[in-house]
Amino acid sequence: MIKVLTVDDSRTMRDMLRLALAGGGFTVIQAVDGEHGLEVLNESGADVIITDINMPKLDGFGFIERVREDAAYRATPILVLTTESDPAKKVRAREAGATGWIVKPFHPEKLLDVIRKVAA
Repeated sequence: MIKVLTVDDSRTMRDMLRLALAGGGFTVIQAVDGEHGLEVLNESGADVIITDINMPKLDGFGFIERVREDAAYRATPILVLTTESDPAKKVRAREAGATGWIVKPFHPEKLLDVIRKVAA
């Protein structure tokens, strides 16, 4: 079963992601910010990561960069899920190592399709 780590400081967004992903047959683990995301990733591992950009402690850009520093997660798909739509931020996320960019609010079925595609 595919394990998805979601990293978002919004409880509502984490709940929405958990419902959509679990409903799609994925195992879901969650973190409240980038620092916590690194801890959870080290403890539990993940096949796909979904992260927000704007978070306290360690933002999404820093989180992605830190994940990519670990050889075990260099090829793990990382999807950015954010309210941001600034092209410069998309470029920055891609340079940090993001695989894809999804703007909130997300459509659950489309998100599941993207995860299935990147996890294959």
